[in-house]
Amino acid sequence: MSIDSITIVQPDDWHLHLRDGAAMASVLPHTARQFARAIVMPNLKPPVTTTQQAGDYQQRIKAALNVGLMFEPLMTLYLTDQTTPDEIVRARDSGIVHAVKLYPAGATTNSESGVTDVRRCARAFEAMQRAGMPLLLHGEVTRAHVDIFDRERVFIDEVLAPLRRDFPALKVVFEHITTKEAVSYVLQEQGPTGATITAHHILFNRTALFASTDGRPGMRPHYYCLPVLKRESHRQALLSAATSGNPRFFLGTDSAPHAKADKEAACGCAGCYTAACALELYVEAFDDAGALDRFEAFASLNGPDFYGLPRNTQSITLTRSEWTLPGEFSFGDQTVVPLRAGEKLQWKLQA
Repeated sequence: MSIDSITIVQPDDWHLHLRDGAAMASVLPHTARQFARAIVMPNLKPPVTTTQQAGDYQQRIKAALNVGLMFEPLMTLYLTDQTTPDEIVRARDSGIVHAVKLYPAGATTNSESGVTDVRRCARAFEAMQRAGMPLLLHGEVTRAHVDIFDRERVFIDEVLAPLRRDFPALKVVFEHITTKEAVSYVLQEQGPTGATITAHHILFNRTALFASTDGRPGMRPHYYCLPVLKRESHRQALLSAATSGNPRFFLGTDSAPHAKADKEAACGCAGCYTAACALELYVEAFDDAGALDRFEAFASLNGPDFYGLPRNTQSITLTRSEWTLPGEFSFGDQTVVPLRAGEKLQWKLQA
């Protein structure tokens, strides 16, 4: 029997890019109308590497909120080779910084200041382990000779497994996982481990990058993200993990807005903008899998439980209702194109 409506505890987004300034003010309402809280990524220019910078960024986000929208930005620090144990302690004591993000240098957007060798961060990891501060991982190696479709798998073997052996009590979130190997790792790891899964990685495989929408072959830049979409077997593994009910897996959109001109370029930016319809996309995937009854745990319960935060008390409702996603949205003085722009969606978040 078809289910036409679901009501769940209001979700949080455990992996979000908001950018800054006028661009941030443009996209923030899309997230705030759906999610009560979000883990906000620190890869600005310059990156958010100190607790003071995180507090300043949080204030800018709050100042940009539309009247009537209740939304709490949960801040993160950008880990570098120079991050000190004292900075970790300041972050813990601040009450506003909830995690530290590790970008391998050169892995993705604004990662130039990222970690060049995890061994250089040992003292920071020790401090995080003592403080109970989660480490968020962009899990890819960046060596040029490693195939882009293998970078997550190699990261598990060469970086993550040794890191967990050295710091077994360190709380780790393997972010935006994309492979069956990552699913297997999260399920088997003995230490405190979670993983975020995006809507685009459970809805699409790498063929979507090249799927024709008008009868002509081509490449669709708005489906390009890092880690890149993988084979169908990996998509199926991610969908199974997300819909399993296992508390280690939870929602993280990795919504990453870029101006249309920067995506539709000779060297287009990596990132899918999904914040405008994030919950509708996730629900579509769970509906197709016959797992609507397990969506609330994935979207609303597992994340706060892992982070040690209270669950939200308010609720939201989505109904089965066809509507067309706009082709573009304002993005400062430019525009951003959402994933599935101009297409019909089958579920709708109720205002």
